[in-house]
Amino acid sequence: MTYADVGGLRIWYEEHGDGRPLVLLHGGYGSAETFAPVRQALAARRRLIAVDLRGHGRTGGLDRPLRYESMADDVAGLLRHLGLPRADVLGYSLGGAVALRTAIQHPALVRRLVLVSTPFRRRGWYPETLAAMAAHDERTAERMRGTPSHQRYARVAPRPQDWPLLWARSGDLLRRDYDWSAEVAALPMPVLLVFADADEIPVGHAAEFFALLGGGRRDAGGDGADRPASRLAVLPGLTHYDVVASPALPAAVLPFLTHPARAPG
Repeated sequence: MTYADVGGLRIWYEEHGDGRPLVLLHGGYGSAETFAPVRQALAARRRLIAVDLRGHGRTGGLDRPLRYESMADDVAGLLRHLGLPRADVLGYSLGGAVALRTAIQHPALVRRLVLVSTPFRRRGWYPETLAAMAAHDERTAERMRGTPSHQRYARVAPRPQDWPLLWARSGDLLRRDYDWSAEVAALPMPVLLVFADADEIPVGHAAEFFALLGGGRRDAGGDGADRPASRLAVLPGLTHYDVVASPALPAAVLPFLTHPARAPG
């Protein structure tokens, strides 16, 4: 558990387990602790590198706007700092967007990519979710004081007084439109998409995402020879908020990371 100096930013990360490296990127207003419920299961097979993203947890950086692209560069810089030429990357929600941008911007660094509850375009969220995201600002931050996420932030952040600024920066990020469909279709590595069946993202968007990766287009055949390199998991009985803590998550992720897979294309 330590800091890495990357491009003028002190990024907090912690390591658990041994084996091939797996980078974990948490959701909005979270931290590396987000993965605590599934850490033991993942660390039994992998070397986990859990990161506090820019502006979150123990990592500062709120002196500039939050952007998925710059946070992806942070992750790439951390991998290079650690001397890792390639790693698997798993991102959840906000961290999923950062993981996806890392794969798009730095494909040589990402061996396999796992995206949990992450759309490929902003309009992939339900309309009511987009409306709630658009309202994130300093006033919302005040209403969120005393919640578990605020208590954690107040305990570990280098500047706990930046809680309202984090919400302002996050709101600015979440109101920005994006559509990465062309970049997704060109990804060179296998991708696992994981969604809850009661997610904040419609199952139809999950199917559209999978199709961009070459999935869901044809029968794999009796011997599975036409199976796509990427995979889709829709986990039953879960929501956007509890999917990351469910034992069903490592049960879906670990076989994907360890099973031989041909390259997409």
